[in-house]
Order: sequence, then structure tokens, then C-alpha cells
Amino acid sequence: MATTTKQSSNLLKLIILALLGTISMMLMFLNFPLPMLPQYLKVDFSEVPALIAALIFSPGAGIIVEAVKNLLYLIYTGAGDPIGIASNFLAGVLFVVPVSMLYHKFKGVKSLVSGLVTGTVVMAVGMGLLNYFVLLPAYSMFMGWESMSDQVKLVTVTGGILPFNVIKGIVIGALFVPLFIKLKPWLEKKRMAAS
Repeated sequence: MATTTKQSSNLLKLIILALLGTISMMLMFLNFPLPMLPQYLKVDFSEVPALIAALIFSPGAGIIVEAVKNLLYLIYTGAGDPIGIASNFLAGVLFVVPVSMLYHKFKGVKSLVSGLVTGTVVMAVGMGLLNYFVLLPAYSMFMGWESMSDQVKLVTVTGGILPFNVIKGIVIGALFVPLFIKLKPWLEKKRMAAS
């Protein structure tokens, strides 16, 4: 009997993660550029379902939703920009994992807010470093461009990528906190059902 209950609990978890990953992928299409920043940097709300998964279950669940989202997006749009998809996945993981870890450790709205601030800082700094050392050189190579000079990479990171990720974290956090307050009873019920 316990095995059957555990299997149905695992199946429910798998269904929830697949559903949240699909919703997340659809939210990627509802994006908008920020004024004063490069047009290719667009804010979307696809991290919200990953945050929900990470808060219901664990940081690993948030990573799974991020992976499902990006895999579905890659399949749907074709492999036109694998570096951008890898970048989106990394940014999502860098944002969602700290939020989830702090929330699960301390619980409550205060830990969520401090997690969102921490996640924003980790995402902004992490993506700045990853872009400077890995993603921008990989993108240049993928596009067949000459490799970027250190000066160009530094300007791109400090003038575009870093402020973009800070703004993105603030926008998602501002949307997510009131949503979380409304969803908290439901999230607690789902967490109890899944455990």
C-alpha cells in the first residue's frame, strides 16, 4: 500500500513539473525589451512556474522545470540559437535555486523576499561572469564572428547584461511576491500531498 501511495505521489509530482515546464515555455513567448538596453535582452515571466515548483518541492524541481521549458522551446523554435537557450537555462537556475534554498530553510514571506534579492544578485553576477568568460565567446564562435575583445565584452556585460538581470529579477520578484501570498495555502497543500 505504501509503495502504491509513493508511486502515485511521484506520478503527481512528475505531472505537475511537466505542466509547469510547459506553462513556463509558453510564458517565454510573452516577452518585452527594456528601454535603454540592447533589444535582444527581453524580460519574460517564465521563471514564475519554476519558482512555484521549487517552492512546492525543492530546488531540483525548479531546475527540472527550467530544463523542460528550454527543451520544449528548443524543439518548438528549432536549434537557431542554442547559446541563447543555454543562457536562459543558466540564468533561470541561478535565480530559482537561491530563492528556493532560502525559502525551504526559513519559510515565510520574509525568507522569500530575501531569497528573491539573493537570487537576483546571484543571477546578475553569475550571468555577468558566464557571459564574459563563456557565453559571449561561444556566441561569437557560433555566429562565425571575430572573437570579441575584452573591452567589448566588458561593455556588453556592464552596460547590458548586468543591469538587465538586475531589472529582470526585480520585475519577477515584484510580480511573484503578491502571487505567492495568494497561492501560499495552495502551495502548502500541494507540498503536503507530494510528500
